[in-house]
Amino acid sequence: MKKNIHSMNNPIRSLWNNKTRRTTFSTYAVVIVAFVIMQLLDSAGMLSYAMRGQLIPICVYIVLAISLNLVVGISGELSLGHAGFMGVGAFVGAVTSTALQGLIPDATLRLVFSMVLGGIFAAIMGLIIGIPVLRLRGDYLAIVTLAFGEIIRNIANNLYVGMDEKGLHFAFLSEEGLHMSDAGKLVMAGPRGTVNITPIATFLTGFILILITLFIVLNLVNSKEGRAIKAIRDNRIAAESVGINVMSFKLKAFVISAILAGMAGALYGLSMSNVTSVKFSFTTSIDILVFVVLGGMGNILGSVIAATILTLLPELMRPLADYRMIMYAIVLIVVMLFTWSPKLKGAIEVVTGNLKEWLGKLTNKKEVGTNG
Repeated sequence: MKKNIHSMNNPIRSLWNNKTRRTTFSTYAVVIVAFVIMQLLDSAGMLSYAMRGQLIPICVYIVLAISLNLVVGISGELSLGHAGFMGVGAFVGAVTSTALQGLIPDATLRLVFSMVLGGIFAAIMGLIIGIPVLRLRGDYLAIVTLAFGEIIRNIANNLYVGMDEKGLHFAFLSEEGLHMSDAGKLVMAGPRGTVNITPIATFLTGFILILITLFIVLNLVNSKEGRAIKAIRDNRIAAESVGINVMSFKLKAFVISAILAGMAGALYGLSMSNVTSVKFSFTTSIDILVFVVLGGMGNILGSVIAATILTLLPELMRPLADYRMIMYAIVLIVVMLFTWSPKLKGAIEVVTGNLKEWLGKLTNKKEVGTNG
């Protein structure tokens, strides 16, 4: 009884003592503080042009890392086609924004509409792929999702989209099949990617998308559905034996992940005037997977930090010129070894335990002083 009254009188301490709430609070706090710092630095003119250009990609890759972590870390399924969903969102978003330019003059509203539509199309692709693919396990699932990503990239590489006063025109393999009027313009030009696109993405929109992603994923993970998904990951047979619909829960996580990836892709596609299908190749899927693995499987805050650092690292190493990517690879290997080292984990746990003990003693002293 005393313990309950003590917790009610100290809501902040009660929040901090709950591990789930503490992790959620820390994740939101890190993202919000980082956004405020970047905004202050930018307003003070302390960010270089190259660094400002990295702000939106960082937001995009954070969303992609969190959404893939929902599939790989929380669901326990290996997906290598996440860049495919990103590509769907990017190209759908670019076409939508161009088509609605006259109908919706406001750039922010048009950006939001394009991102939503990009997420919807990615969700449709997630359903089409997820229903047959999620019945597979292990390496088979990875191979099929990899093939999906390459199919999307190759379709975009051969797709031509134009727009004139009559609306949108689509053609495959050749621009000649568009049959546009002289006043028409290209929106997608096959291997050249998106053309004639007006960049309308903003850092603020990226920040809001991160918060929406965190809200969706963290609430799902900490809900009954999230516990069911984790149960499937830990022991599929045991989960089925207690009546959990394995296919339904796995598909839900997969489609939500696809939606978020599609929205991030639309934001990325509308952050520059030209985006080619090469940006959504197998290499991009591996990069996103590296963010998840390096940040920790199932660790949402870890994904946020890893995506930020690894996106900035190549830019920070630019002065190294030809040795930049070699050093980047070496840093990845060293960080991975240290991150997964049992001795390092033990040392971190000791430091964390001592810090918690010190904070607890400090809190008790303050309470004694207040009561006295």
